[in-house]
Amino acid sequence: MNNNSLENLIKECRAQNRKAQEEIYLQYSSILFSTCLRYADSYEEAQDNFQEGFVLIFNKIDQFKFKGSFEGWMIRIMINLSLGKMKKRNRISFEDYENHLSIDESDDDVEIEQNYSYDQLLEVIQSLSPQYRQVFNLFVFEEYSHQEIAELLNISVGTSKSNLSKARKILKSKLLKSVFENEQI
Repeated sequence: MNNNSLENLIKECRAQNRKAQEEIYLQYSSILFSTCLRYADSYEEAQDNFQEGFVLIFNKIDQFKFKGSFEGWMIRIMINLSLGKMKKRNRISFEDYENHLSIDESDDDVEIEQNYSYDQLLEVIQSLSPQYRQVFNLFVFEEYSHQEIAELLNISVGTSKSNLSKARKILKSKLLKSVFENEQI
């Protein structure tokens, strides 16, 4: 889709044109639902966040200023909605390891030479605690810096780094375990 047709679609959505809204929905639903899945504890929760997120997108579409990516703007809405709901529900607290934990990043270079399906990876990511999952998703998939994550989640940069390191170690352990179990069969 070229920029002019996307810009026209957005303008039509601002005018409450249902056909334009449907077109935006159809074009971006898979990427936005995938984002919701990464931040949700279950498929049903992801569906709820996805639906609520699209309502927010169409209600706030006047706030999109045609600066930066429209897709990125929508993804940010989905992420913020998912994080906000998770914080309310779980009363998430991040442990601040900054002063008493040295992060050993040497294990981060270990490669797991195995092909996994998206569903397998998603299942392992969803098994992380909400704190670790949030930091992992924001850093790996959304490519936020530790400073940005710290500001978004109201934690220290050290806590962001610590949670990412722990999330990676847990994921590697679970993925290696699944490789080992598959080899035993």
